[in-house]
Amino acid sequence: MSVLRWWSGLLVAFGLLVLLRIFLPLPFNNEIIIFSIYVIGCNYLLGRVGFISFGQPAYLAVGAYGTAFYLYYFGGNPYVGILVGIVSGIVVSALVGPLFVRLRSDYFALVNLALAVIIFFLMQKVLASVTFGDNGLELLTKMDVTPILDISRPDQFWVFAFVSAFGVWALYKYLDDSVFGACCLAAKANEDKLRFLGYSNYGIRLMAFVVANTTTAFAGALYAVHQGLVSPEMSSPARAADPVVVTILGGVGTLYGPLVGSIAFVGMKDLISKVFGHWELIVGFLLVFVMLAGERGIWGSLEPLLRRWILRQRETDKPVVADAGVKAR
Repeated sequence: MSVLRWWSGLLVAFGLLVLLRIFLPLPFNNEIIIFSIYVIGCNYLLGRVGFISFGQPAYLAVGAYGTAFYLYYFGGNPYVGILVGIVSGIVVSALVGPLFVRLRSDYFALVNLALAVIIFFLMQKVLASVTFGDNGLELLTKMDVTPILDISRPDQFWVFAFVSAFGVWALYKYLDDSVFGACCLAAKANEDKLRFLGYSNYGIRLMAFVVANTTTAFAGALYAVHQGLVSPEMSSPARAADPVVVTILGGVGTLYGPLVGSIAFVGMKDLISKVFGHWELIVGFLLVFVMLAGERGIWGSLEPLLRRWILRQRETDKPVVADAGVKAR
């Protein structure tokens, strides 16, 4: 019973994604899944460790360019390309992490933003002979057809992205319920107590940093395969606030906040931009409203209401079962 309860939230959340796939266009669904994977790393850093990261576009670009370089210059298997993108994310996170996690929240945010600026100009100017600058690397004709699931096709890519996202959320749910997740919260709330218990604040933060940014790199690898084009624009510092905004919009530190926030953000971008060019203004007003309403985000506000409703349903069902048992006797 406990196993079913553990999986029930994931099954319901991703069941709703299946419904979205039925009723909404395929490109919209693919973008939601990839963007939510992109956001969940930022959500974990902010909600569990207390780090505000404006450098997520840098790690997104690392994963995307890792995949793009493999597909353009070395091979054509998109699965191998995604794996190269993930490994690139692990390597870069492991290199910069030991320096970055020693910083406090405000300096951490700034140094990550600086990294995004560095990656942007590296890909746009310094390595232009390899990355082709703003023209980008075109990958559509470079990917081989793969058996069973050909992720070069948008419809089959959705299946792969959906299964991958389910695995990512299962991983983060496990981390939330584990000792490691509790240690991350302790590192955010009270470093002295965590140190007293024998855990290393530095080690916990470094591991969370690597896991979160490798997830972001994975999203970048998915973007590269899905779009078939990788350009420096994806690491633009102008988009540095997007994952932080969506994290706050969905609900900081909540498991399903990135999904809800991504649906709202991508939906507004696609719908409002057709009518009103400055759609970011609407997102800004909504963000202010959400913050003033309780600072818990959309899902953070809905989750307690849903839990109360479920508890009431269980309480109303119990007397009915008892009465039925008495009548049967």
